[in-house]
Amino acid sequence: MVNTGEEVPILVAQAGPLSGQRWTLHATLLIGRETSCDIVITDRQVSRQHARLTLTGKGILLEDLGSKNGTHHNGKILENPTLLQDGDTIQIALAQQFVYLSSDATLPLESEDTDLQPLVIGRLRLEKRSRRVWIGENEIVPPLSASQFKLLEMLYDRQGRVVSRPALIEHVWEGKQAVVVSEQALDALVRRLRDRLAGIDPTHDYIVTVRGHGLRLENPLGK
Repeated sequence: MVNTGEEVPILVAQAGPLSGQRWTLHATLLIGRETSCDIVITDRQVSRQHARLTLTGKGILLEDLGSKNGTHHNGKILENPTLLQDGDTIQIALAQQFVYLSSDATLPLESEDTDLQPLVIGRLRLEKRSRRVWIGENEIVPPLSASQFKLLEMLYDRQGRVVSRPALIEHVWEGKQAVVVSEQALDALVRRLRDRLAGIDPTHDYIVTVRGHGLRLENPLGK
């Protein structure tokens, strides 16, 4: 994307099938499953015409178009048209997450391997090799336990998407041991991990429970 000196609001796809793609907001963007939409998400959870972003005199207006599975704005179900603020997250059903940036100047510079590295912008950062975790500029110290890190790692790799409870149990406890792990054990682990994250940032619920489906990591933009 070429910077012309003019601040252009953009929408960036995070976790989901469109991860790393971005769209400028010059007028209206229609999101849905129909091929005629500006942003097409070929997932049955997504309605044919699911949501719309419109450039108005006051800013970018987000509205749900009566979708079956809903649109979430900053982790909450969108009930009324809402003006977006820089760094807001948008979740289309359980299929795709976006982040809204009021100016393309806030994007990181593109590198030659952009297509190979999905663009992930978020307050929480995780380094697998050293098993270190930061929220903003603050590192979680002491480090997470091995099981806490493995749980967060799986959610982080799929942030914005729902991960089923059986998949989380299999990843954290692995193999035969996972067969005998109870739902209560997973709940206790999730609770401890939430407490550790809240110790650094009590203003945001990073791990969201989607009843009947599983867990999702909501990783907002910002410091």
